[in-house]
Amino acid sequence: MTNIPNILTAFRIVLIPFFLIAFYLPVDWGMPSAAFIFALAAATDYLDGYLARRLKQTTPFGAFLDPVADKAMVVAALVVLVEHYQSFWITIPAVIMISREIIISALREWMAELGKRSSVAVSWLGKYKTAAQMIAIIGLTAQVSSVLTDFSFVMFYVAAALTLWSMVSYLILAWPELIKNDK
Repeated sequence: MTNIPNILTAFRIVLIPFFLIAFYLPVDWGMPSAAFIFALAAATDYLDGYLARRLKQTTPFGAFLDPVADKAMVVAALVVLVEHYQSFWITIPAVIMISREIIISALREWMAELGKRSSVAVSWLGKYKTAAQMIAIIGLTAQVSSVLTDFSFVMFYVAAALTLWSMVSYLILAWPELIKNDK
């Protein structure tokens, strides 16, 4: 448990309440602070994986906790953004993103039970989806300029499109196992 990658992953979970507090602070610097906290969490997401591989410190605990930390932070951000913007244009992509995470997590768990987890391992498409999602969430949270917010809105839709694409790709890979008849 106590290696640098796992500490960074746990730190990401600890950041969630601080992100939420900053998001709701009734001051001008609240939203930019929340965006900074989310950006810090996103950086630790990249860094913990890099360090785990580089330092050869991958652990079963880290393999479990990392995706949990990622999803908890992103879902918390998406929920508060939906509430903040109160717009169909934010809600629909957010629901797509959250639904995909639930579906793919369940699919990976099920495939792991079959001993075929590697067939639905994280792909380059998932990495691009995550990058677009992080950029969009940071910008939509920061609200420092209309240009950044507009760019972030576009990135939110890019992330939603990549989310659907990656979900379909994973389901296609798993499809032969999904349609097998139990005999």
